[in-house]
Amino acid sequence: MPDAAADTAADTAADTAAPFDVHVRGTVFLDIVFTGLEAEPRLGTEVWTSGMGSCPGGIANMAVAAARLGLRTSLAAAFSTDAYGQFCWETLGEQEGVDLSTSHRVDGWHSPVTVSLAYGGDRAMVTHEHPPPTPDPVEVPPARACLVHLEAHPQPWVLRAEGQGALVFADVGWDSSTQWSPDVLAGLEHCYAFLPNHVEAMRYTRTDDADAAVSALAERVPVAVVTRGPDGAVAVDQTTGERAQAPGLRLEALDATGAGDVFGAGFLTATLAGWPLADRLAFANLCAGLSVQQFGGSLSAPGWGDIADWYSHLRLGPRTSATAELLRRYGFLHDVLPAEHGRAVRRAGATLAVRNDLPQGPAAPTGHA
Repeated sequence: MPDAAADTAADTAADTAAPFDVHVRGTVFLDIVFTGLEAEPRLGTEVWTSGMGSCPGGIANMAVAAARLGLRTSLAAAFSTDAYGQFCWETLGEQEGVDLSTSHRVDGWHSPVTVSLAYGGDRAMVTHEHPPPTPDPVEVPPARACLVHLEAHPQPWVLRAEGQGALVFADVGWDSSTQWSPDVLAGLEHCYAFLPNHVEAMRYTRTDDADAAVSALAERVPVAVVTRGPDGAVAVDQTTGERAQAPGLRLEALDATGAGDVFGAGFLTATLAGWPLADRLAFANLCAGLSVQQFGGSLSAPGWGDIADWYSHLRLGPRTSATAELLRRYGFLHDVLPAEHGRAVRRAGATLAVRNDLPQGPAAPTGHA
């Protein structure tokens, strides 16, 4: 392990000139998540649920996931002045510690809303959205990295961030046209890392498996990562000559909403800290694995306290061949976990308990540690 791995990303970031570790921008949704459904709703019937949660969603998933891992996070987005927008503004800025100085408020605009119905280990979503009447500002604060949605023709703010020295980490969304035009990959010219899931990667590269897809992408971007859900991830880092794969964690999946965003935030955090590629993948897998054990997108993003709890239970629990392998794979956590308990930020209790009735697990904290 290099010396940089002995620090958390937050510690490493403190020595840099940039005021932020990561800048993100996009659309913030109010996510309303219904949990405990026994089956999908059917026309002409009424279904009762055992719980629900409300939280900022959309690009906020990535912002919250990064902030909970200690990254100094800046978010540029439009927020309505309606009650939904006010809730998201306060939750992100006051509770999660996300900097909103490049965001703006909009009068007379309905906040985008998504209702997510979680059941059967998956979810279905219904979304209502109107484009904001005012464009996003072009201002980009200096940051060590930025998170973007890949487009064939990069947005002006992405080019500005790249020009300021930010590492551009990109993902890509589902192509509803099912055409999967390779032209989209032209945008990788301005990216440092690309993190699609295996379906997206195979479709865009016209390959048959994740390994072939990541090899094809590595010819176009310095760091290529392909996630495979519960099967883990594979990656190639051309800047270091590393190639690695990490198996997924066999954890009970309750809701996969936002898991890809949490993976991306974990990988970015480990990259800024200078860890080896295999450890970056393992850490991102762990963050995503912990997130799917909870309901909701930003609600489920783990903090260092959640990671410390998992590692502690692993070390102190029964020793089996499976746990021995996990201890070997995640032994690097011993050196990177925050030394002081007070720095081990966990999921925010207010989001989980005060503003909704989503029950907490027995080990969940009542607020920031």
